Amino acid sequence: MAIRNIREVGDKVLLKVSKEVKEVDNKLLTLIEDMLDTMYDAAGVGLAAPQVGVLKRVIVIDVSPEGDDPIILINPVILETDGEQTGDEGCLSVPGKVGTVTRPNYVKVKAFNEKMEEITVEGTELKARALCHEIDHLNGVLYIEKTEGELRNSYTTEEVQ
Repeated sequence: MAIRNIREVGDKVLLKVSKEVKEVDNKLLTLIEDMLDTMYDAAGVGLAAPQVGVLKRVIVIDVSPEGDDPIILINPVILETDGEQTGDEGCLSVPGKVGTVTRPNYVKVKAFNEKMEEITVEGTELKARALCHEIDHLNGVLYIEKTEGELRNSYTTEEVQ
């Protein structure tokens, strides 16, 4: 459908808590399609509605190697976590930077799909990281608040001043 502008760090909308979705209408379905198009265009693995300036509790994720297995989650809630993983994390709203973040290695999430049917999604490793990262966006939290140490350029290992 359309590629939307991705809001970047410094934009106050990224620090606000998103509102619960009460119903799925054509406007929301267009938002979801646009979010998927925007995420794929930017070569991301996840995108939250606040990143395109919409304060609704909607995220899209696709961690498949081919980029052809999108997950759409409306009003996601983390039910369960287990284990721990520490690794580099980046964000389309913080372009060109990465930071070391510790997240759960397993996550179980309850949400609604685009038909407002309740679903449960489980993930480990990158999928677990993406679920936590995108749900944080819905709560106005950026990964840079959880970074251990300094942010680095995503293209080199030297630390950013």
